[in-house]
Amino acid sequence: MDKPRIGITLGDINGIGPEVVIKALSDNRILNLITPVIYGSSRALSFYRKHLNLEEFNYNQVRSKGQFLPKSTNIVNCWEEVIEINPGQASKETGRAAWLSLKKAVEELKEGFLDGIVTGPIDKNTIYSNDFPFRGHTEYFTKEFNTTESLMLLVGEDLKVGLVTDHIPIKDISANITKDRLELKIRLMEMTLKKDFGIIKPKIAILGLNPHASDDGLIGTEENQIIKPVIEEVKMKGKLIYGPFPADGFFGSGEHIKFDGILAMYHDQGLIPFKYIAFSSGVNYTGGLPIVRTSPDHGTAYSLAGKNIANENSMRQAIYLATEIIKNRQNPIN
Repeated sequence: MDKPRIGITLGDINGIGPEVVIKALSDNRILNLITPVIYGSSRALSFYRKHLNLEEFNYNQVRSKGQFLPKSTNIVNCWEEVIEINPGQASKETGRAAWLSLKKAVEELKEGFLDGIVTGPIDKNTIYSNDFPFRGHTEYFTKEFNTTESLMLLVGEDLKVGLVTDHIPIKDISANITKDRLELKIRLMEMTLKKDFGIIKPKIAILGLNPHASDDGLIGTEENQIIKPVIEEVKMKGKLIYGPFPADGFFGSGEHIKFDGILAMYHDQGLIPFKYIAFSSGVNYTGGLPIVRTSPDHGTAYSLAGKNIANENSMRQAIYLATEIIKNRQNPIN
């Protein structure tokens, strides 16, 4: 099989995106696995290569669309104007540049020049515009690839946490925990674990919404009225679905290691324990899409930008995971 062509966006160039990309791709083992294509700016790469004293990192500037050197790191320049780089400073200008990088990478992914994409961290405040009216990458990719719903899935070693609701205010969570939505997210979780991770019959845990999973209705009604009936209905179809589990005790007692996937009801319920357990190596994966998209599970980390202290492991794992999923899709399980 030809090496997968993986597009990698720099994200906000005032954040740690360029640093973790350069550090991750400086590992020659990655060039043996993939053909990396960075979307952003050779000027930004040159700036950080010099600023961080990473001069051994080399790249090829792509002159014609899709003409990537297979044994090199390639860079596609996504804007022509000179953008001032100030590590650690939020800027609408670099937010727009992050959008241009993302837009170009998605265009070439749709045109078949890439096999998958890894997105660098963006600043949701500076990238937000008429061109990018989304809460984050997940919503953007869901729309761009004409998918009604997707699954935000955080992936670590022996830990996969998906979300029923993701980027919505706390006050709106309960109203969005519906029978139809929960059934959909369970289907997406099961399909993703099978298709993208090669797990033939996945075992999935469902967390409750309320403290103590409502203590049988004493603290809220969502478990008894929505979550438990859906779990029972799905189990009747022969699926290995269990719960609802109280989220605190579930992770605190180590129950999470017994399951192939865990479905949390809302963002922080799933991401706080996930990042505590797997912060340096966690990957954000968008399940349910026709394409493969991963990203590191951290943000722009402005406080670390330009100091040569950012940890690239999450970016490296995002590249490895995208490669693994592409191969799994090319060799599906029965």
